[in-house]
Amino acid sequence: MTAAPILSSTLLLTLLIMVGLVFFIRASTKDRLETAQFAATEAQPPSQLVNDLVTHFIQRAYTPLPREVSPDNPRIVLSGQVQPSVFLATFLTVMAAIGLLCLGLVIALLLPRVGNWGLLLGLLSPLAGLFYWRRSGRMEQIILDLVPDQPMVKVTGHRDELIVLRRSLKHKELV
Repeated sequence: MTAAPILSSTLLLTLLIMVGLVFFIRASTKDRLETAQFAATEAQPPSQLVNDLVTHFIQRAYTPLPREVSPDNPRIVLSGQVQPSVFLATFLTVMAAIGLLCLGLVIALLLPRVGNWGLLLGLLSPLAGLFYWRRSGRMEQIILDLVPDQPMVKVTGHRDELIVLRRSLKHKELV
């Protein structure tokens, strides 16, 4: 029994896994915007909720953009620089190294003349971390929409910021 069909199918599967890895690395830099609604408690007026939200985001290094809040424009926009995650950059680099080394191993087995040179593909793995690092550090906005005639505020922003907001505020979140 020859090993060529087995190695060819292994190469095909490895290439499919590499495609998935590339999409995973690309997805790590995408915006993940979500919207959450927060209601003021009975003990606090809606203005206190807005003040709490603005104070929370200012403490997280967001700055309010100059815009007048009026009945015609009940929106507050805050802007801030998002920092890339060292953990995620390292994780993506390690995952790329594993994937590229597997691809190199399959190429080395399939093409014996190449020898172990296929394993040098693993040296490309820091490019994944660099790609993430350059693309994920960006300016993001948090938008606070005041719901007229209701004690609610819609908060639109990055998913991770909303997770931190939910943990730190004691206001009721509406689904």
